[in-house]
Amino acid sequence: MPIENNSLTKSEAVLDYHQRTKHQFNAYAKGPESLDWDDQPNPFRRFEGCETVPLPMPGEDVAWLFGDLDRPGKIAPQPLNLKSLGLFLELALGLSAWKRYGPDRWALRCNPSSGNLHPTEGYLVCTDASILPAGVYHYLSHDHLLERRCGFTPETIESALFIGLTSIHWREAWKYGERAFRYCQHDIGHALAALSYAAACLGWRIELLGETADADLASWLGLDRSEDFVEHEQEAPDLFCRLHIDTRHGNFEPADLSASLQNAQWFGKAQRLSQHHFYHWSIIDEISQHAQKPSTRAERWQASFWPLPGVSHDQCASRLIRQRRSAQHFNARAKELALTDFQRILQAVLPNAKAPFTAWNWPPQVHLLLFVHRVEGMEPGLYCLPRDTNAVSELRQAFSEDFTWETVASPFALFRLVAGNVRQAAKTLSCHQNIAGDSAFSLGMLARFADNITAEPWRYRRLFWECGLLGQILYLEAEAAGVRGTGIGCFFDDAVHGVLGLTDNHWQSLYHFTIGEALEDARLQSLPAYGHLR
Repeated sequence: MPIENNSLTKSEAVLDYHQRTKHQFNAYAKGPESLDWDDQPNPFRRFEGCETVPLPMPGEDVAWLFGDLDRPGKIAPQPLNLKSLGLFLELALGLSAWKRYGPDRWALRCNPSSGNLHPTEGYLVCTDASILPAGVYHYLSHDHLLERRCGFTPETIESALFIGLTSIHWREAWKYGERAFRYCQHDIGHALAALSYAAACLGWRIELLGETADADLASWLGLDRSEDFVEHEQEAPDLFCRLHIDTRHGNFEPADLSASLQNAQWFGKAQRLSQHHFYHWSIIDEISQHAQKPSTRAERWQASFWPLPGVSHDQCASRLIRQRRSAQHFNARAKELALTDFQRILQAVLPNAKAPFTAWNWPPQVHLLLFVHRVEGMEPGLYCLPRDTNAVSELRQAFSEDFTWETVASPFALFRLVAGNVRQAAKTLSCHQNIAGDSAFSLGMLARFADNITAEPWRYRRLFWECGLLGQILYLEAEAAGVRGTGIGCFFDDAVHGVLGLTDNHWQSLYHFTIGEALEDARLQSLPAYGHLR
């Protein structure tokens, strides 16, 4: 259904979409009345009629521990070749395992996705002919290869490698309806962080070229070639990054890349993902237009570096990345999470000059609301972790006057708002899901909202990207603590705000997450990620 009021400004339309897609106790956001599981969108995009470039067999491990990623500069930059490029793409966007239950079989990836639907697609733009013929390449994770979508002659642009991220909104909308646009943005944030972690494993770095306009990115990646895509299955441009192999920094000029691609020769057409599109959520098309990003000035905000405490369950960085899973159930009777692990996890989401924050260009706009259930030495209750201490006074003013704001002894600013058992509250607020109350702790991500949207409507997407980036940190840090995490996209938005005493949309909860001891389902069989290629 379309947005009824066509007189709305872009900012007003974005705010209207957000309010409209909130889950309420008495009504969930609009979604499909039924699901045709036989016609679930294919999670792997393929282009017919493209030259393919096979990458070396995946599965190789790096020589570094996950904790080594805390110390930028310790890992010497690895030479750039097809082998290292393939490992980078695998650890960022590749498969991590297959799962089988009865006749059903599905793939898991290093970059998580809401509902395992995977709307995010990755592209490589190469102007370095020593690695690949200059062109635009689509990464097909299932086959671990590159599909050459176009070839061109680099003109004024220097030799470089760029990565573009896009979203196929239909993949999420098939299951989640109008709220799907939110989840696609979460996944882009997860993927950006996954790219940054993968680059760090090789001593490389990802630079987010956040000034890029959506229209330029669509042109560079061929997304504006409507004849190459099935109707309702188009891709939307999201992010553009540069891959830095060493410490040299070249200037990026969008006009140079546009000039080089002006006479590009394009190949291939996207294969159909679904046979039918019984539901079409036009509001997603509209919010995509309202939140479209124009060209903006380059911003490179970066926090200073500070050391993190050690990792309790340290292991090979590539193995930890590949073992990341979303927990389906938690042990409600598990022992308490060690305080040192809890503190390490929380410190890891604070801005720092290390991956993945080196791929993020803006000061923190998202802060954490913690539901602490079972953490060693921590009284159960509701806590607040401001990711920027300058936001404390603003949060205190916005929250209920009943909160105590008791300072908790820790290496960082942490405040207890209410002491007591909050397991049922966490469960209820997260759409009655047990995972929010059975874990060691769960959390909500609270974003500075209305001011950002009013300033620039496209920042609506950026707020979700920031939440997704934090979610990827939490996933990997949970693994490094010997436990497991999972993102929660379903929660009762305004009920969360009501608990906090929020009376307007200056602050909004955009993502929930939970961490604890996972219960494994013995009925599920795990299979190697790329066994089908051997």
